Amino acid sequence: MMETETALNSLGFAKSPAETRVVVAMSGGVDSSVVAAQLAEEGYDVVGVTLQLYDHGAALAKKGACCAGLDIHDARRVADTMGFPHYVLDYENLFKDAVIDEFADSYLAGATPVPCIRCNERVKFKDLLETARDLEADCMATGHYIQRKVGASGKAELHRAADAERDQSYFLFSTSPEQLDYLRFPLGHLPSKDATRALAAKYGLSVADKPDSQDICFVPNGNYASVIEKLRPGAADPGEIVDPDGRVLGQHKGVIHYTVGQRRGLGIGGLSTPLYVVRLDVDTRQVVVGPKEMLAKRNVPVREINWLGDAAFGSRDEWQVSVKVRSTRPPREALIRPLSETTAEVELYSPEEGISPGQACVFYDGSSSRILGGGWIWRGS
Repeated sequence: MMETETALNSLGFAKSPAETRVVVAMSGGVDSSVVAAQLAEEGYDVVGVTLQLYDHGAALAKKGACCAGLDIHDARRVADTMGFPHYVLDYENLFKDAVIDEFADSYLAGATPVPCIRCNERVKFKDLLETARDLEADCMATGHYIQRKVGASGKAELHRAADAERDQSYFLFSTSPEQLDYLRFPLGHLPSKDATRALAAKYGLSVADKPDSQDICFVPNGNYASVIEKLRPGAADPGEIVDPDGRVLGQHKGVIHYTVGQRRGLGIGGLSTPLYVVRLDVDTRQVVVGPKEMLAKRNVPVREINWLGDAAFGSRDEWQVSVKVRSTRPPREALIRPLSETTAEVELYSPEEGISPGQACVFYDGSSSRILGGGWIWRGS
């Protein structure tokens, strides 16, 4: 007599939810709370884990950022409401070494870093994922708005969220194929954030109306300069504001107060043409300004590439794709010319403004929702 095949559960395993352990990374916000509550209601063996990433006491009075003290409390309340275990892991030293220090050094080097990507890559999807394995979990689930789909080859693929406004693919491009096999993103198919909040209300969660976090978790109110000054005393040394020919136009109070593409707050009024920050020269402590057209770039050097395509990255001379060079901009058509398995030159079909070292360049399949990987912009061109 033939044995009947066991149907796959909603997380893709051929066993019952009760036999499937899933670690849920809980930030205390509505998204990860809904993921945990939904899986618990479906009967999965849920274990909630929240990371303490920086000083608990300093975080208690601060709202609007992930993993602050109040958020840990909110995550614990959700676990109590839904009846599953919840743990808080102290990752403060790891987070400082893997994310904060590089953020400070990159910013001081004139780059525009994106620490949320490094946090996913080096903390959440590395050390936390290993913790999930240690807990003998079958998978780890997060509240990110992105989709994991199994392709025709049977391998997991990364796809943009159904809701383009919430899509977080720019911040998750460095997810490796091995990590993708283990990760699950239960919210990626939802049509809107309103649908997530409706689920939170359905489960009676206290965080149903909690505002979204806007800032980088360790940068209150988006004030990068004040954080850098604390991390690297003496970093705010004054210097000159110069034009591309080196002519001095004014003085500044520290390179860390400026970013490429900035127009306001330069303190050099009285000029007939609006000027923008086009380059930061840390060695000479100069802020170089010029007309807007100097911001437009077509060629973008990229390194530390994580490739998620089916064929090997170096198997072609060039790849025709769409790319995003800023999280807030739509993908644009481009050619990727591999220089090695992890470096490439990206040629944009139309120039983009404000491209800066330290930002990510994320690759998309122009004919589908699939993410093909990405890398880090590492110098001007």
